[in-house]
Amino acid sequence: MKLFHSKYLLVLLLTVFSCSIFAQESHYDRRIHRYRKHWEAMIPTQSTVQMYGNMGLVSIGMGWDYGHKKQWETDLLFGLLPPYSSGKTHLTMTLKQNFIPWSISLNSTWAIEPLSCGIYLNTVYGPEFWTRQPERYPKGYYTFPSRVRANVYIGQRVVIHTPVEKRWFAKEIAVFYELSTSYLYLASAVGNKYLKPRDYISLSFGLKFQLF
Repeated sequence: MKLFHSKYLLVLLLTVFSCSIFAQESHYDRRIHRYRKHWEAMIPTQSTVQMYGNMGLVSIGMGWDYGHKKQWETDLLFGLLPPYSSGKTHLTMTLKQNFIPWSISLNSTWAIEPLSCGIYLNTVYGPEFWTRQPERYPKGYYTFPSRVRANVYIGQRVVIHTPVEKRWFAKEIAVFYELSTSYLYLASAVGNKYLKPRDYISLSFGLKFQLF
């Protein structure tokens, strides 16, 4: 009788121990899944090549799309500013936030995004560019920093969906153009009636590759 009870007690203890181990493993698995999910969100889903746009002659970078129907995008771009008047080439960096409210599918290959808009901050690296006015200038002589510029833009895109059997680099390729201006250009335009739109509005072109 004691042996019978001992067997039941052993089975009960093994069952409790197994359930405890399973619960611990489930908690561990959930924690690892959340950990991996957070890190996977850091993987860029897009790459971009853009010319002009107050961010250099050409800029390349990576980006992330997110939100409902992937309507929001954040891009980090690095560009080159040729030696127009400064005498040497400079590196630029741009942080860009995009919003694409609509995407109209024409067929299985082509789609149109009739409106893209957003804001971006651009900075130029070099000792001649500054965020705080140098002491060699009279106080209040410059009201805007030369190193960082805030810009706004509107534009349009044409999207090409690549077939799975022909997909090599990206599942989508978007060709886009943008019309942009900075707050410095707008301030100059308000105070100077002789400036034309071409003097303060910049036209840029680019390609965006949707990696996955």
